[in-house]
Amino acid sequence: MGIRKIEHVGIRVSAMEDSIEFYERIIGLKLLHTIGEVGESLRLAFLTFPGQESVEVELVYVKDGEDLPGEGRVHHIAFTASSIEEEYARISGLGLSGLDKEIRSLPNGSRFFFFNGPDGERIEFFQPPFLA
Repeated sequence: MGIRKIEHVGIRVSAMEDSIEFYERIIGLKLLHTIGEVGESLRLAFLTFPGQESVEVELVYVKDGEDLPGEGRVHHIAFTASSIEEEYARISGLGLSGLDKEIRSLPNGSRFFFFNGPDGERIEFFQPPFLA
């Protein structure tokens, strides 16, 4: 098979600059590049983790009610956390919406919690058992 990796995950956003700032400040991604200028009907921004540019998050902005298809919505995007307790405390202090009331666990020892991004997209911070 010729498929080798996840290239990117696309997230529809309503305010490009606000979403770029959120994903940089809250998640720790860095902006690689954008396509389209302010005021254009379609703008894209590609972000990734510093030093790990194999998978990108693509922010998609479509102006003035021009719409992308609604089918095939992604349920959430998950990011690995090295200390789930520290990240939960940090996110709790930011007052973000949709934050789980507590850190949850899976039978294999993985721990995780969810919160909302700026457009209601679900974000998961996930600590696998080998990092606990």
